[in-house]
Amino acid sequence: MGKSSTNGAVPPKSTSKPAKVPKAIYEAELLRMQIELVEMQEWVKTSGTRLVVVFEGRDAAGKGGTIQRVAEYLNPRVCRIVALPAPTERQRTQWYFQRYVEHLPAAGEIVLFDRSWYNRAGVERVMGFATMPEYQRFLRQCPIFERLLIEDGILLRKYWFSVSDAEQERRFRDRLKDPLKQWKLSPMDLESLTRWEEYSRAKDDMFAATDNPDIPWMVVESEDKRRARLNTIAHLLSSVPWQPVERRELKLPKRPKPAGYVRPPRELFHEVPDHASTLG
Repeated sequence: MGKSSTNGAVPPKSTSKPAKVPKAIYEAELLRMQIELVEMQEWVKTSGTRLVVVFEGRDAAGKGGTIQRVAEYLNPRVCRIVALPAPTERQRTQWYFQRYVEHLPAAGEIVLFDRSWYNRAGVERVMGFATMPEYQRFLRQCPIFERLLIEDGILLRKYWFSVSDAEQERRFRDRLKDPLKQWKLSPMDLESLTRWEEYSRAKDDMFAATDNPDIPWMVVESEDKRRARLNTIAHLLSSVPWQPVERRELKLPKRPKPAGYVRPPRELFHEVPDHASTLG
């Protein structure tokens, strides 16, 4: 960070909100970067790289929408989204990290965690789903666990999506009214409104224990969802040491001449009704 030329002091961070990214600019830049993501995917596949990207943050902070844009044009055999449900009774008796380990990538794969092992430092701590010894053990073990991943060659990126209490509440209200988004809300999500400061303290303690120079948390300001998506994807592309991979040129073969195949009568098949013809 640069210093002021007058007295050497670091200038304070601006508290004014940046203007929202215009839709046309957003869509054009998003498409450009999604093309690069496809190229990065090819490098991951051919180089045998293992890439893990962790998306964390408050409810309605914009994690899901960003993950969707990252994975939109990627091959689901290469890039997997992992969003685990609550642990089963059996999983609760396992080593805490155990059920996440089985979802880690093999060579040539990308895994996007829509929430991750950091559940223990957030919702489990605040809502009392983990005991204090379990929580403290997590804070001790997590940096070791992540360092083991890095030492084994996995690329690990961690993004924290930051949103204000007012914007979170506005998004919750939108979801309540939107039949396509109501499934995103749960009683636990709504209760987070009344526990804002508890979640803030939990996040601060989590950062203090797990924001390490070699495995840092990258904070994404997500008041503007478009800006947050562009900034996250841009950082991901710049932080992974990928290179364009030369692909073999493909050509469509010529169709062979018909050899007498006759399609069976359509009446023998069960066709989907033509709902589209009833419109308009």
